[in-house]
Amino acid sequence: MTKSEQARALFQEGANCAQAVAVCFAEECGKSREEMARLASGFGAGMGRMREVCGAVSGMVLVADLLWGPEDLADKAGKDAQYTRIQTLAERFKAETGSIVCRELLGLTTKETPSPISEPRTEAYYKKRPCVEMVVLAAEILEDAVRNGI
Repeated sequence: MTKSEQARALFQEGANCAQAVAVCFAEECGKSREEMARLASGFGAGMGRMREVCGAVSGMVLVADLLWGPEDLADKAGKDAQYTRIQTLAERFKAETGSIVCRELLGLTTKETPSPISEPRTEAYYKKRPCVEMVVLAAEILEDAVRNGI
């Protein structure tokens, strides 16, 4: 099963968008699925359902940080290299979707912070939300980056 297929399945099982991407890469990151789910839990729905940066993008960033992020806090070259990687991943996502912002991807017009209560996952939910496609795309981009380097 590809990472994108795994991400789709995880999202459809109830994972938030960030978790669906991050959990797929648990093994590569040296973490358990449970650890990755916990690490990504607050990034869903544009960070705590605030509709800011798409959770699928945040999941990509989390994985990229665990895989390639510098450990030395004073490592300027490592920090700059990681920022370059993150911008590359985000640009790949944005090239396909037009945005990395959750509210824009959902077609929401206001910047008002919605309720923190997640919506029930119903058939209607999956029909009106592009989130499944976002997690699939993010997993594909990240899988390519892992396989071929950034």
